Amino acid sequence: MDAENNLFLIRILILNSFLRYLPSALIVLYLLRHIPFLKSVFFYSISAFGGPQGHLGMMLKSFVHKRRDITEDELMEYNSFCQLLPGASSTQIVTLIGYKRGGVPLAVLTLLIWIFPACSIMGILSFFVVSHAVDLANGPLKFIESLAIGFLFYAAVRIFGISIRNLITFILMVVSMLVTYLLFKTPWVFPVMILLGGAITNISSKRIPEREVIKPKHIRWTNIWLFVLIFAVAGILSETARKNKWDDRHAFNLFENFYRFGSFVFGGGDVLLPMMLDQYVARPNSDNSIKNPGAIKLTKNDLLTGYGIVRAIPGPTFSVGSFVGGLALKKEGKWMQALGCVIGSVALFLPSALLVLFFFPVWTNLKKYVVVYRAMEGINAVVAGFMWAALLYLFTDLHPYSNGVLGWINISIIGLVFILLRFTRLPAPVIVLTVLLLGLIF
Repeated sequence: MDAENNLFLIRILILNSFLRYLPSALIVLYLLRHIPFLKSVFFYSISAFGGPQGHLGMMLKSFVHKRRDITEDELMEYNSFCQLLPGASSTQIVTLIGYKRGGVPLAVLTLLIWIFPACSIMGILSFFVVSHAVDLANGPLKFIESLAIGFLFYAAVRIFGISIRNLITFILMVVSMLVTYLLFKTPWVFPVMILLGGAITNISSKRIPEREVIKPKHIRWTNIWLFVLIFAVAGILSETARKNKWDDRHAFNLFENFYRFGSFVFGGGDVLLPMMLDQYVARPNSDNSIKNPGAIKLTKNDLLTGYGIVRAIPGPTFSVGSFVGGLALKKEGKWMQALGCVIGSVALFLPSALLVLFFFPVWTNLKKYVVVYRAMEGINAVVAGFMWAALLYLFTDLHPYSNGVLGWINISIIGLVFILLRFTRLPAPVIVLTVLLLGLIF
C-alpha cells in the first residue's frame, strides 16, 4: 500500500512540475518558431534608413519578395489602412505584419524589436549632444537621402502596377500626387484625400458589383478602452503633479505630452516637430508661461538637432522621442534622464500600437461590405499618389542639378538602388551598406 501511495505521489509531483513549466516551454517553442521572422525584423530595423518614404520599399524587399510573410496586395492594404490612423505609419505596418504571422504576442515583439535600436541610439545621444548643431551628413551618411529616394522609387513603381488598373484609379493617383505635392507639409491632406478617393470609387458599381455580405465578427473593445483609460489617467496625473508641484512632476508631464502627440499626429514624424516646438519652446516662452513656471522647456536648437540626427540613423523617425525625452529630464540627473528616454519612446509609440491593433480587426470586418471593398480601390490609388508626391518632393529637395559632380552621383545612386532592388536578389541591408561605403569613398 505504501508503494502505491509513493507511486501516486511521484506521479502528482511529475504532473505538478510539468504544469509548472509548461507555460515557459510553450513560450520557448513559440519564440523558436518565429525566430527567423524576428531576426528579419531586427536586420530591417538596423538598415531602414530614410524615414517612412524609404521604409515601404524595404518592406517590399524584406517581407514580400524575400520572405513572403505577406503579399504585395496585403502590404498595400496595410499601408492604406495605416494612413487613416494617427501615429507612426511605418511602425504600424510592421506591427501588422507581426500580427498577421502570430497574433498580438508576435505583434508586440515585432514592435519592440523594430523600435529598440533607433530609440537606444537616440537616447544615448541625448547624453552627449546638447544645444549645438551636429552635422551627420558627412562621411558614410552622405548619400542616405539618395538611398531613401531609391527605395521609394522602387516601391512607387511596384505599387503602381498593383493599384492602377483603370482610368479612374489613374486620375485619382495623378490628382492625389499633385495635391499632396503642393500641400506636402499639411497633415490633414492625407486623411482627406483618402476619404475622397474611397468616396469617388463608390460612385460606380460597374467595376465591383454587389456581392454577398458575410456577417461581421464580434469586435473586442479592450484596446480602445485601454487607449482612452491611459489618456485620461495620464492627463489627470500630469495636472495633479503640476498643481501640487511633485518632485518628479516632469516625468508625469512628459508622459502625458508624448502620449497626446502619439494619439493625434497625422502625417508621420515631420508633423511631430511643430507640435514639440509649440509644447516645449513657444508655450514656456509665451506671456502665459507664468501660469506654469515649472514647465518643461527646451530650445529650438535642441529639437532641430534631434530631427537632424534621426534622419541619419535607421529605424522609425518617432525615435526622436527618446532624444527629446532625455533632454527634457536632463537637469534632474542621469537616472531621470534615462527614464525620460524610456518615457519618450513608450508614450509616443504606445497609442500607435493600441489604435492599429484595435482598428485593424474592425477594418477587416468592414471590408466584408461592398462599399468598403469599392473604397479600397480608390484608397490604394490615392496612396500611390502619396508615394509619387513624396518621390517628387524629396528629389527636388535634394537639388540634384545644382551640386555639380555630387548631384550627378546622387542621381546615379538613386538609379543604382532602384536597379539592385528591381533586378537582383540582394538583401536590403547589403544595398544600404553599399551606399554607406560609397559615402566613404566620395
